[in-house]
Amino acid sequence: QVHLVESGGGLVQAGGSLRLSCAASGRTFSADTMGWFRQAPGKERDFVAGVSWSSSTYYADSVKGRFTISRDNAKNTVYLQMNMLKPEDTAVYYCAVSSHPVRIFATTRVDYWGQGTQVTVSS
Repeated sequence: QVHLVESGGGLVQAGGSLRLSCAASGRTFSADTMGWFRQAPGKERDFVAGVSWSSSTYYADSVKGRFTISRDNAKNTVYLQMNMLKPEDTAVYYCAVSSHPVRIFATTRVDYWGQGTQVTVSS
């Protein structure tokens, strides 16, 4: 059985940083796209960042230059380093895995979801 377990969320002031981690288990994910989505209250779940099996990365325009995604295939883990956080980054962040290419990484193409971790940025 596949499990994705996120960690690293919390409360931070605007301008601060957080690092999210997602540990995947149940099989090897080295050939899959891994990444992050987020969902703010009353809003849809949106793409944040994705990384391919070869470490090609894609970002939502709203986080480019502030967030960095990376992966460690040996550990089946994906990371999201979030810098210069803004109050509008407040959301539940979900780890996701997909067998589809990273360039079409979307909620409708996710095979597995984590349970989510809350990120709150105060102004």
